[in-house]
Amino acid sequence: MIETPRSRDILKAHHRREALKTLLVHGALILACGVCVYPLLRILAVSLRPGDRIISTDLAIIPQGATWISYIRVFGETNFLFWLWNSLVITVATSVVGVALASTAAYAFSRFRFPGQKLGLSFLLGTQMLPAGMLILPLFLMIMRLKLMNTYLGMVIAYSVSSLPFSIWILKGYYDTIPRSLEEAALVDGTSVFGAFYRIVLPLSTPALAIAFLFNFTQAWNEYLVARVILTDSFKYTWTLGLFDLQGQYLTQWGMFAAASLLVTMPVMAVFLYSSKWLLTGMTLGGVKG
Repeated sequence: MIETPRSRDILKAHHRREALKTLLVHGALILACGVCVYPLLRILAVSLRPGDRIISTDLAIIPQGATWISYIRVFGETNFLFWLWNSLVITVATSVVGVALASTAAYAFSRFRFPGQKLGLSFLLGTQMLPAGMLILPLFLMIMRLKLMNTYLGMVIAYSVSSLPFSIWILKGYYDTIPRSLEEAALVDGTSVFGAFYRIVLPLSTPALAIAFLFNFTQAWNEYLVARVILTDSFKYTWTLGLFDLQGQYLTQWGMFAAASLLVTMPVMAVFLYSSKWLLTGMTLGGVKG
């Protein structure tokens, strides 16, 4: 193809448009990142301020006279380690139980046909449209009648029940993308239905399982209302209840509050970073087919 002055001008104009588009996209992404990160930086600034400068209009991220005293006080003057341990135990147990139950239930909805299947899926979806406050009384009555008030097990049951519908939908949608011929071949070779599920479907569903685990983890880790109803012993408080206790009627320890708020984000960030390689794949495939 012979290059003419007109074709060169068209090519240059195309390159300029692409460069402008790339610049705008990256600029928008940088702006969005700044909007998300700036509040965290402000919390960091508050946590590093000396006690006599907590209430300040200074916009510096590293304030003058920065100190770690708020972090030291969080560990020395509160039950923060108890709160963190309680949250980790409840959250990890909820995530494991929730994914285990959802993976089997989703497989039943994906592979078997039974009366009320579509109605059941619609019911699960409908539960997600209800305000969280509407579920407090039923959960409270259920946990109380099971005599599991103020226990880890009671919290795990309450959180697992709350997160189960969404996890089932995510996993069911992903299972639908896996060819049934793989399981049929395994059944012909003598494998049981559970064996085909355990040895074939689950390994292929790692992205969706990671998404379900991350969802259960973040939901349980950040929850406050159910914990406030079920837990009464301060030594069994989760971090959300513990941080609330730092707010007084007449005085709030804002430095300690900010320091503790940053510390409790670390487990979620660690889980998110570890599972991020599966996040896009799992949400895309599971959402499209579901």
